Amino acid sequence: MNRLLVVAAHPAETAHLPAGTDVVLTGIGMSLAAAVTTRAVMERVPDPQDRAELTVVNLGSCGALKSGTDGLFEPSTVINRDVDADLMRAMGSDPADTMALVDLGQVGDGTVLATGDSFVAGGPVRDALAQRADLVDMEGFAVAVACRHLGVPLRMVKHVSDDADAQALNWADRVDISARALAEWFRAYTQSHDQDTDRVTSRSAEPVATQGGHTA
Repeated sequence: MNRLLVVAAHPAETAHLPAGTDVVLTGIGMSLAAAVTTRAVMERVPDPQDRAELTVVNLGSCGALKSGTDGLFEPSTVINRDVDADLMRAMGSDPADTMALVDLGQVGDGTVLATGDSFVAGGPVRDALAQRADLVDMEGFAVAVACRHLGVPLRMVKHVSDDADAQALNWADRVDISARALAEWFRAYTQSHDQDTDRVTSRSAEPVATQGGHTA
């Protein structure tokens, strides 16, 4: 049966998840997100051949880079905003700074999430990022990289907590709204996930008819 592992950065983002949810908190930033996600997956599924049976669900708050952007999002693309990709390509190196999440099983809603270690709270940095992405966070790309390297499916869901401007400085006061929305999404997702699993289990348990009309 496919198992779910919730990966989030901060305990405040998972405060309202159902009791018993398998949750791993990475801490803030890309390095921790990649390292902790990798360790968590390998502890739960040591054998690479079995890793398709685990789905990582990355839940978290994010900042909005476009006016009027709010609510829940399931990004289609994540980018590493800390890499000077143009310079590296000019030097003959591919920084692999963009990842299509469909490759990991995410359908996506068309939005682009920009991940980096700097905290975005307005100014020229935000303005420049708004030309490249819709949302901004500090862990999503790293979690996706870990899942890609380990061969684990990923579902990524982000909730806008602020506009990545001066509002971002009040993140601690706003994150509970995101946590409740993410928990509501997760409850609906797990219900659908369990129903899909039950259907697969039922089909696999059905007797298979042979050519002679007998069942095996």
